[in-house]
Amino acid sequence: MNYAEESLKKHYEWKGKIEVSPRVEVKSREDLSLAYTPGVAAPCLEIQKDQSKSYELTRRWNTVAVITDGTAILGLGDIGPVAGMPVMEGKCLLFKTFAGIDAIPICVKSKDVDELVRTIYLISGSFGGINLEDISAPRCFEVERKLKELCDIPVFHDDQHGTAIVLGAALTNALKVVGKKLEEVKIVINGAGSAGIAIAKFLLLLGAKNIVMCDKFGILEKHNENMNDAQREMSQVTNKDGLIGGLKEAMVGADVFIGVSAPNIVSEEMIKSMNKKSIVFPMANPTPEIMPELALKAGAAIVGSGRSDYPNQVNNVLAFPGIFRGALDARAKDIIDGMKVAACKALASFIPEDKLSETNILPKAFDAGVADAIAKAVKEEYLKNN
Repeated sequence: MNYAEESLKKHYEWKGKIEVSPRVEVKSREDLSLAYTPGVAAPCLEIQKDQSKSYELTRRWNTVAVITDGTAILGLGDIGPVAGMPVMEGKCLLFKTFAGIDAIPICVKSKDVDELVRTIYLISGSFGGINLEDISAPRCFEVERKLKELCDIPVFHDDQHGTAIVLGAALTNALKVVGKKLEEVKIVINGAGSAGIAIAKFLLLLGAKNIVMCDKFGILEKHNENMNDAQREMSQVTNKDGLIGGLKEAMVGADVFIGVSAPNIVSEEMIKSMNKKSIVFPMANPTPEIMPELALKAGAAIVGSGRSDYPNQVNNVLAFPGIFRGALDARAKDIIDGMKVAACKALASFIPEDKLSETNILPKAFDAGVADAIAKAVKEEYLKNN
């Protein structure tokens, strides 16, 4: 199937992938008086006295905003917020399908960090959570940080943390299969934008000790003059052996490769230069850094990618619905590191150890119970600490 052609045809047919449906019937004057005026004044006054009542008297308890500025849309780049709307609607569809969450797409016409933050903060009282989506790095880091300081509801940038959590689960299980330990392996991450930096931070949180990060200008190290502030910060906690050069030099003797960068930039020779029983995650989409069959041919033991037509798909839909379901159910004010770790462990342990194999390190997107397992772990972790 030509997915681009067929999808465009379907989008003309669908005229939108989500809609608003009433939960209350209005068929009489009494119905109208209860759902709207004059009866609606009573819940309004209750919320005026105690704003937390909005979670009991409105749909806020189950509603998330999916917000973009259109600067990093699904591998397409800065195509603008309005052009990003089909992606935001798709994300909302996944929230509803996998976790029963009502999600509203919001596309903001501003690239100014403070203006974007202010806009989102001003509308945050309508929602139980904020999912930031497809905002370019390094601005996305500042947007999320400032919103977390201002808002009293969870703020989660899925391109960063969702990717990191699913990748963390995949790597946890892959290491079990090949018999290696996270704290002992050398990990190379190519791509030092929002996803790459979040993955590195999360793997360090999980216990990784030896991470080397690269981007198009080479290894992140103190002599690299092309780093932004976020990359400079990462150069202080990675590359413990002081390597210099580019991806080719970084890959020598690596146990794990993680790509969140560009198509076809990893060669078979690079894979061959890695240690035995190597683990390779080329996740550029739709064309990965190296095609899975070539990585396996070159000697990789386990390969996972962002594609659904190969085993071990690293797909954010495995994480974010359950994470938000758990956060909403716990009425969390934030999604803290412990909740992310709990989500990662729940996702990894969803596959019993005796079922793990080179081609089975993650659940499939449609495996029943994944979102529920993550939601339970996230909720328990939050309530344990609050």
